[in-house]
Amino acid sequence: MTPTEPLDILYRDDQLVVVNKPHGLMVHRSRLAGKGERFVLQLLRDQIGRRVYPVHRLDKPTSGALLFGLDPRTARTMADRFARRQVAKIYLAVVRGYLDAHGEVSIPLRADVYRRRDDAELKSARTRFVRLGRIEVPRPVGPYATARYTLLQVMPETGRMHQIRRHLRDIAHPVVGDRRYGDSRHNRYFKEELGCRRLLLAAVELGFAHPETENTISVSAPLGPRFAGVLRRFGWVDALPLRWRPPADAVDRCKNAFSLPGDGQPV
Repeated sequence: MTPTEPLDILYRDDQLVVVNKPHGLMVHRSRLAGKGERFVLQLLRDQIGRRVYPVHRLDKPTSGALLFGLDPRTARTMADRFARRQVAKIYLAVVRGYLDAHGEVSIPLRADVYRRRDDAELKSARTRFVRLGRIEVPRPVGPYATARYTLLQVMPETGRMHQIRRHLRDIAHPVVGDRRYGDSRHNRYFKEELGCRRLLLAAVELGFAHPETENTISVSAPLGPRFAGVLRRFGWVDALPLRWRPPADAVDRCKNAFSLPGDGQPV
């Protein structure tokens, strides 16, 4: 996203707006923000010319569907529905190694990853996943002669900080491109060989009941060009539901750095 490029608005009515958050942007100002950093809240406010109120958050390196209220009451209502697990959230992730066709992780997590206290309270956390594709690349990225990767559809049922990234790390399948919880060797491979420097985690869908009408709203977020490029290179685009597939004109910026023995294996 360039400094002058507007945010992609996926849905808007009189009470709600959903944008496709680019990776690398924080939702709002925090103690971790750098000097001169831009924020989605500020950019969206300036773009639509009115105040917006965050309902939930996405990690800075994560892209995808992000919901805001256009008034405080609506924002509080929707935030409460997130807390009550009444909002469906679906992510796509590329992880190191091969995973089973489906599974779940229910490892309790500390509420705040930035406060390292031995007595920090653990909160229940549950993440489900379904395998969409997998591939073996003929490169000795780690200690083995080849490198294996899996494309996952991930459904977090709770909303702990960095939940998906921490849970996948905890089962030894970290998300590719994760500088905090990931494997630096695989991150470096994607950066140097594939030209992909971003975290390969994206919120591709939000589903919720509208706070006023109670009609079901489902919003899908297109993948960015670098994420889409990885899926194309690994032969995984056809494994996606049509609503999640990248647009046909998305730019594939991944370098043609190796020849693969075959496409990924959708399940």
